[in-house]
Amino acid sequence: MTFQALLVEKGADGAVSANIRELEDSRLPDGDVTVAVEYSTLNYKDGLCINGKGGLVRTFPHVPGVDFSGTVEVSDDPRYRPGDRVVLTGWRVGEIWWGGFATRARVKADWLVPLPETISTRQAMAIGTAGLTSMLSVIALEKAGLSPLKGEALVTGAAGGVGSVAVALLARLGYSVAAVTGRPETADYLKGLGAETIIDRAELAEASSRPLESERWAGAVDAVGGDMLARVLKQMKYDGAVASVGLAAGAVVPSFTVIPFLLRGVSLLGIDSVMRPYDQRVDAWNRIASDLPMDKLEAMVVEHRLSDLPELANLILDGKVKGRVVVDVNA
Repeated sequence: MTFQALLVEKGADGAVSANIRELEDSRLPDGDVTVAVEYSTLNYKDGLCINGKGGLVRTFPHVPGVDFSGTVEVSDDPRYRPGDRVVLTGWRVGEIWWGGFATRARVKADWLVPLPETISTRQAMAIGTAGLTSMLSVIALEKAGLSPLKGEALVTGAAGGVGSVAVALLARLGYSVAAVTGRPETADYLKGLGAETIIDRAELAEASSRPLESERWAGAVDAVGGDMLARVLKQMKYDGAVASVGLAAGAVVPSFTVIPFLLRGVSLLGIDSVMRPYDQRVDAWNRIASDLPMDKLEAMVVEHRLSDLPELANLILDGKVKGRVVVDVNA
């Protein structure tokens, strides 16, 4: 049997290319479960892998795609049977392990999660790692004491994948949501997801030498990092919390100080979705099934084919992708 995949190859000159190839099943990596992939999605990491950047891909040729959803074809693990609907996010799949930009994948059973009955395989990829990360952020903020009664919740990078889902989730849960974006044309989109206030990225992007600023935010989901994260921390209310999920503006925070932690008791919560234990993934997917408004989710979706991915990879690295890209790998 054969399957189709977006194969990333490196030439003798070091140049990286990505093309649709027909491959024999024998080329699939070892694993416990073979999945007929139905949908995948596009993350920032996928953009790096398709272009051979960031050092994420260790061995070429390679099939990227850090997320996928589909139906079990063959399983050597008793937890899964042929016909079961499953989703995979993280575990370095699509980076050091062949991933979801293909019509078939073989992975370890521990990496899979059974899909809740109310979520389709297409919806699962509209959610993907971005949505899972958003849900994990909200759960972490709740555990840190955040509630709608405490005040506004801020989402940076709000028009991106993580930000879009975070806005929709927080609004559904009753929070007054402020959305930060550098693209004015996304304002109506973000308001449609539930944002009450739109903040121009320029207001928070510049470094500030002040150790603290006026208190405003009870909680925040930050997908940007850099100086914006420092500004957000300085504006947190007493006992507020920030879930840190990204570094689009850089991993270094030059204007960072510990003053918000010492004088206002602010918490900075690191959110990792790649190696999150199985039981926490199951809990998060069940929360998504109950808390994420699926009509809002559909408003985020733009559907594409495998052949569109090389171009999309460049766009996501340039910050030009809005919402959630769903890839129909069989189209």
